Amino acid sequence: MESSRQRLGAASPWRYLLLVAVPLLAALLLSRWPLPVSAPAPVPATAAHGGTGTPLSLFLLQLLVVLSAAKGAGWLLKRFGQPAVIGEMAAGLLLGPLLFGAVMPETQAWLFAPGSLGALGLISQLGVLMFLFVAGAELELSTLHGRRAFALLVSHSGIALPFLCGVLLAFALFNAHAPAGVGFANFALFMGVSLSITAFPVLLRILSDRGITHTPLGRIAVACAALGDASAWCLLAAIVASVQASGWNAALISLLGTLAFAAAMIALVRPWLSRHEVAPEREGRHLIGLLLMALAAALVTELLGIHALFGAFLAGIAVSGNARLRELLIQKVEPFAISLLLPLFFAMTGLRLRVEGWQPSDLLLCAAVILIASLGKGLGTWLAARSAGMPQTDALRLGALMNTRGLMELIVLNLGYEMGLIGDRLFAVLVIMALVTTAMTGPLLNLIERRARSMQRT
Repeated sequence: MESSRQRLGAASPWRYLLLVAVPLLAALLLSRWPLPVSAPAPVPATAAHGGTGTPLSLFLLQLLVVLSAAKGAGWLLKRFGQPAVIGEMAAGLLLGPLLFGAVMPETQAWLFAPGSLGALGLISQLGVLMFLFVAGAELELSTLHGRRAFALLVSHSGIALPFLCGVLLAFALFNAHAPAGVGFANFALFMGVSLSITAFPVLLRILSDRGITHTPLGRIAVACAALGDASAWCLLAAIVASVQASGWNAALISLLGTLAFAAAMIALVRPWLSRHEVAPEREGRHLIGLLLMALAAALVTELLGIHALFGAFLAGIAVSGNARLRELLIQKVEPFAISLLLPLFFAMTGLRLRVEGWQPSDLLLCAAVILIASLGKGLGTWLAARSAGMPQTDALRLGALMNTRGLMELIVLNLGYEMGLIGDRLFAVLVIMALVTTAMTGPLLNLIERRARSMQRT
């Protein structure tokens, strides 16, 4: 591995042009293909408030059911060698119509009636904000030292090829799955982003569970995932701006405002926080200040017409330069967000799934999307890594790691669903894809390692 590390920086411009710029340019050109706007569809009626007793008692019962199911499924999946978060994701999905609603429809409709989910939804959004705040803080840019050229090539190639695959897939899905009033460009670009995401925080936990975080491969994977996440969120911000704005001028103003705010957070706030001393007796004050900064940044990007999630992520990146502040967030905020708030987000995602209109062809579509997403991500990463001199086995491992989508993918899908970019059936297909590709990471790594040992013996 040491000899290969000397060659990893050899990411020449023509490789970047071929593996990154060409697929992205092709995807952007294809997204402008003149397909018509999808036909209007009837708006489904919403159910009334359900349940008996006070709203607080119902809310507490919802919390109890969601957290019990999430922690139980997380414990079970951990015994099978999977990260606990995969079990929590699965439990949240199964609390919706997919399982709970199919087995006990009346009880599920009473417990999670749409009219009673307002508080649960808002708290779940707060959980996602706090999670992205911590995720941004975990993006240690110092990990890029000595690996910047290689990480840039691999992470962007791992975005460009699946992005192109997503845009091409949009041609086949647009007429049947685009909601009313959605233009092909926005639909296609969102499909590209939804196939390009890597879940940086989940990847960190997989590396930690396998004890390879501080190995050369682990450091490279962290650097590539960090750059890939930041780049994919920039693409998503551009799509959100174009969808939410009334025209291209308004979208441009939103993007320029967001870029200016991001530049201020990274160029001004981050260096100031990096130099900030943290006295042990004043940790509580610092924590309150950081949380207020995250909420303020989320409010700014929400007002700019992007989304509050981007502001929380930027606030986390501003904190990432100070190791003590970063550790404070990981110790104090992350357990609360992950243990209590994120299972609510998984449950809200599961409750959004609709199985009434599912057809047998949707199962084939689900398998096809999983295959295309995995091949696009894995092949894009492997090609770039091999072209820059990484050994075959390590390049395969890196491709498997980058295919981890997890919670970041669910956040992106929920954002697209809220904005009306994808319909119920496609939302369900992409959510299942996120769960399956994340669960595949461990078995794929085991298969690659067994193959490598077998080749060494022969």
